[in-house]
Amino acid sequence: MAGGWSNDGAVQEQIDSSIEDAIQRVRSQLPSGDSLTHCEECAAAIPQARRAAIPGVRLCVACQSEHDQAQGKFSGYNRRGSKDSQLR
Repeated sequence: MAGGWSNDGAVQEQIDSSIEDAIQRVRSQLPSGDSLTHCEECAAAIPQARRAAIPGVRLCVACQSEHDQAQGKFSGYNRRGSKDSQLR
């Protein structure tokens, strides 16, 4: 049961929206197009299995791992507002 100004299910809608936003963010970052045969960063050969698994791949596994770590982790912060502010 929701209280205050929120509707029943408002918290679940907020959670669903946050998850959908995260999925869209990740999908927008996926590579597309033709895969490279050699890494953009270090010129190492990219295995055929990787090129087949990830269309548009541009980095080898080692460089991709470094790139992912440099970007940092997704905070998971809900931009739509805190639960407390919506349930008061």
